[in-house]
Amino acid sequence: MSKNAAILLLEDGTVFHGSSVGLLGTSSGEICFNTGMTGYQEIFSDPSYFGQLLVMASSHIGNYGTSHADKQSGKIQIAGLICKSFSQIASRSGDIQSLMEHFKSEGKLAIEGVDTRALVRHIRDKGAMNAIFSTEILDQEELKNRLTQVPSMNGLELSSKVSTKEMYELGIGNEFKVAAIDFGIKLSILDNLVKRNCHVRVFPMHTSLSEIMKFNPSGIFLSNGPGDPSVMHESISLVKEVTMTGLPVFGICLGHQLLALSNGLETKKMHNGHRGINHPVLNKLTGKGEITSQNHGFVVTEESVLKADNLELTHVHLNDNSVAGIAVKDKPIFSVQFHPEASPGPHDSRYLFDQFIANIKDHLN
Repeated sequence: MSKNAAILLLEDGTVFHGSSVGLLGTSSGEICFNTGMTGYQEIFSDPSYFGQLLVMASSHIGNYGTSHADKQSGKIQIAGLICKSFSQIASRSGDIQSLMEHFKSEGKLAIEGVDTRALVRHIRDKGAMNAIFSTEILDQEELKNRLTQVPSMNGLELSSKVSTKEMYELGIGNEFKVAAIDFGIKLSILDNLVKRNCHVRVFPMHTSLSEIMKFNPSGIFLSNGPGDPSVMHESISLVKEVTMTGLPVFGICLGHQLLALSNGLETKKMHNGHRGINHPVLNKLTGKGEITSQNHGFVVTEESVLKADNLELTHVHLNDNSVAGIAVKDKPIFSVQFHPEASPGPHDSRYLFDQFIANIKDHLN
């Protein structure tokens, strides 16, 4: 198969070369890398990656194709894929579509043949930044001009791009009524709630608390999602109202950050973020270590947590000692920065869903 030359230009002027995969075109966004060795379909369809160019540290991508059962949302969410080797063959039995067909059907761009080891090291050292790649424009000056028009992730609100537009329900008839506020929710999160006997009603992010309470929920879930949480003022206010209801609350990733901000804490942009399926976390309440799946570029500051009298630091990321979990003292409210549902990743932290259900049972009794 003939391939067109491709060029990747980073905001700091660094250039990488590769070749096209499938569709021709140009794509841009914040560039980031994921260190996971498997689970590429779940990663590509995670709404938390919306608008980002993704570099996969694993050399071979697409080997086992894609399956409807593995998707985490209704579509591919990344702005574009950069990899070392893109497999044209999907070697797995069942109803499988090749990754090439999957990308083409959704109009998504990918390039391969890039020295991803060097690229990942560069991002790790220099930090996250905007980038642009193209298989149709090879003039660096033109790409540089286009790159100046790409907005910074710092200060960018993106959840409204991926939140559901209409309310919907899952597990109807199950025992525990959970209201999930969708800032970019993964389907595996909903699966974990439904499997724990939850009747989940998923609400658009701009839903008012009064509308949510008409469902008469026994607990409220705050979902993951993309973008800078500090500029989501309406959502921060909504979460603050949620914490005043007396209901059990559980937040993941962006939901965790919004919970922190609603309690007066601060968030900051990370140097290059945490994205992978083998991140070590210490549960300070149990003293046990957990291997976790993570995907975030912002983090709650440790200084603001330690200053808060009403909050407890429950989990710490062991690679950099960053905040990985908090709980509100004397209330059934907690959140974590990582993804206990994984998909992809280990299931060490799925007990957090059980903790949420236990809080709901205590509230009902």
